Amino acid sequence: MATSGSRPLSQTTCGSLLQELQKIWDEIGENDIERDKMLLQLEQECLAVYKRKVEQTRKYKADLHKLLTEAEAEFANLVCALGEHRSFSRVKGTLKEQISAMKPVLEELRAKKHDRVKKLSEIQLQINQISAEITGSGHFENAVDHSLNEHNLSVKMIGELKLRLQDLQNEKSLRLQKVNNYLKSIRELSVLMSINFGETIAEIYPRSITPGEGHLKSISNETLAKLTGVIYSLNQEKSLRLQKLQSLGSALVELWNLMDIPAEEQQKFSHVVRLISSSVDDVNGKDSLSQNVIEQAEMEVKRLSILKEGKMKELVLKRQDMLEEIYRRVHMEVDSETTRGALISLIESGSVDISDLLASMDAQITKAKEEATSRKEILDKLEKWRFALMEENWLDDYERDDNRFTGVRGAHKNLKRAEKARILVNKIPSMVESLTAKVKAWEAEKGIQFLYDKEPVLKTLEEYNVRRQEREEEKRRARDQKRLQEQLATEKEALFGSKPSIKRPLGPSTNNGNTTVCTTPIGRRVATPARPGVSGGKERRECVRVAAMTPINYVALAKDDSATKG
Repeated sequence: MATSGSRPLSQTTCGSLLQELQKIWDEIGENDIERDKMLLQLEQECLAVYKRKVEQTRKYKADLHKLLTEAEAEFANLVCALGEHRSFSRVKGTLKEQISAMKPVLEELRAKKHDRVKKLSEIQLQINQISAEITGSGHFENAVDHSLNEHNLSVKMIGELKLRLQDLQNEKSLRLQKVNNYLKSIRELSVLMSINFGETIAEIYPRSITPGEGHLKSISNETLAKLTGVIYSLNQEKSLRLQKLQSLGSALVELWNLMDIPAEEQQKFSHVVRLISSSVDDVNGKDSLSQNVIEQAEMEVKRLSILKEGKMKELVLKRQDMLEEIYRRVHMEVDSETTRGALISLIESGSVDISDLLASMDAQITKAKEEATSRKEILDKLEKWRFALMEENWLDDYERDDNRFTGVRGAHKNLKRAEKARILVNKIPSMVESLTAKVKAWEAEKGIQFLYDKEPVLKTLEEYNVRRQEREEEKRRARDQKRLQEQLATEKEALFGSKPSIKRPLGPSTNNGNTTVCTTPIGRRVATPARPGVSGGKERRECVRVAAMTPINYVALAKDDSATKG
């Protein structure tokens, strides 16, 4: 309606203007030709204005078509970049209506793209940062335009970048853990050897390990390689220092043993001696392998080495004393004076290394101890045999004592000892037999005689056997003679009777002033085992029997020598 209304107004305006122009021309007196030319000119100018307007409108339409096409292309690109599966159908209507319908959709997709780019940029930024730490480049790109592909902003791409970031974070964590373990090892080794940790690590980490500064630790391959190299060098140094201290410790122990250093003085270097049997992995004490400890040990070894030369003579003589004492305890022969003189001559001449001499004497002492050990069983048996011989001699003296049954102090103890002595004496033959067998076996094994205080033991045993046989024979003859005498006395008593004796219940009976033991006191009538070859019990029984057979009022008559002999 506005358009239809404007045309009459436009026509009216053009017509009125044309009428006014005609009046002007009439007043001027223009001819028709001029008037037609001017009207033609006006018509052409109007046509040109219309053409221009139409052209402008056509161009505007084309721009709208292009804008719509570009919007549709942008929509397609955004959907593809975001990895979404959606489409847009043109709505029916004018171009402006279609463009208006497309605009909110594009704004939504542009906002989503912006969010995706931001998220991917953040992930890529972290990836670049961690990659820079791992590669050790020292810097990373803050902008991600060079590495971010904006044509692929799909959720899949975000997931892939997140996985890559996670892998890098895991690798960073492992590398940090490895770096921390390396630093811990370096710190422990530094404490062990009293080395400045900061100076050791300064070339690798000039700042990053300083507490509280917040610097990131380098986790690059180069840094890990450097840390590994430092640990290797420190372990090599640790091994060398341990070997040196073990050598010094062994030297100290040798010098202590040679010079009999007091335990209190040895205690000062006990920490060094404990390292002798330690492996590299066992040593972990603070300052255990410090240079100061090594220097102190070296100074002590040097000091003791100087003192050693002055004490060597004394040590050699002490070794000789030990050797002689071992031989003396096992009753072996040793020429003390000659040996000592030879040793002193060797030391004073300087023709022998004292350490070699001491080692040789230690070997002799070891050999002497082994020989003493091999003699021990025989010596024990020999001592038992000698003790048995002492008891045998005591028993002989005891049985020859006529007052052994009297009520003197300690008589009951002697009785008990006599019982034990008889048991021991009865074992002497088996002792001698066993000892002889042992000695013969020892001599067969060693190829030398078994000497006891320079005397051959076998010879001593053989002599003892001979003496024992002689004593047994002598005792047998004594028993036979005594038995014969008793028989003669019994026959006399049967013919002439015996003299009356004063009744003494608790004491011995007497005959013409001569005491004859016929009974033992009532409180001490204890039977003791009879010794082989001794008839003491039988004699007492005969005495009691004879006394019982003699009348109480019997008076012995004096006998002459001829009657007695008869």
